Amino acid sequence: MYTIPGHHHISMITKDAKYNNYFYRTVLGLRRVKKTVNQDDPSMYHLFYGDKTGSPGTELSFFEMPYVGRTHRGTNAITQIGLLVPTEESLVFWKTRFDEYGVHHSEITNYANRAALHFEDNEGLRMVLLVSNGGKVGHWETWENSDVPVEHQIQGMGSIEITVRKPDKLARTLTEVFGYIEVLRTTDEAIFQSVKGEVFGEIFVKFAEGPTERPGRGSIHHLAIRVKDDAELAYWDEQVRARGFQSSGIVDRFYFKSLYFRESNGILFEIATDGPGFTIDGNIETLGDTLDLPPFLESRRQEIEQNLKPIE
Repeated sequence: MYTIPGHHHISMITKDAKYNNYFYRTVLGLRRVKKTVNQDDPSMYHLFYGDKTGSPGTELSFFEMPYVGRTHRGTNAITQIGLLVPTEESLVFWKTRFDEYGVHHSEITNYANRAALHFEDNEGLRMVLLVSNGGKVGHWETWENSDVPVEHQIQGMGSIEITVRKPDKLARTLTEVFGYIEVLRTTDEAIFQSVKGEVFGEIFVKFAEGPTERPGRGSIHHLAIRVKDDAELAYWDEQVRARGFQSSGIVDRFYFKSLYFRESNGILFEIATDGPGFTIDGNIETLGDTLDLPPFLESRRQEIEQNLKPIE
């Protein structure tokens, strides 16, 4: 039986790719590992940030939608992204850095049983730095050209918060379909881990009544979880369908293959393969520097480039 080794990537909506590019590269010190377009609508940028090579588990991805409105917060949504840093000293470093860059943030606190620092980007996307205590994504690679010192660099994705009206239904999907382990349960919260004891595959489920969130700038579109290869992806496609969920079927995204489904609360999940990865059409030294297009869009490069505004 296959298991889920952790998060793969998480995808959000931005109104302004130029500022988004500045915030995640300059302020957070991540590497832009891929500048490409939404394969279903190549009129919009699709930007990926992560470690040196955009390893699975480190990738934050953004679709640019220039005319999108604000997010109307609510339930039945992915509501916060945990990002791992090495130590509590790192939280002090980041608090000072956020002050210098005018980033909205909390005081150092606790979240999901870890020392934490909450913050938001300029579009209100909610994130929280979490002390990894050695639990970084195992294949995370230092980005030596980052402005952030190695000892404080973001080491990948940690606990992902999902807020729903029916937490038991989400819990059953995680545990009965994908083999996640429930490690904490209270009246209003529960924590699940794809690998017991490891934060890089952790999902923090919160219960909340109220209106469903209406997405906009700064909202989270979907969470992708990892599988090794095509054979595992085909296996999970069968499991999703057997559970009664509607699967998109397997889609070739060139950099990985994946499928999409919505669980009972309407949360959109993607299941994505580890490979072939972002170096398939580039080299490590110049990764993310220029516009990369999957082969089926290459013949439209001139048209696509003319419709995109420069972000550098």
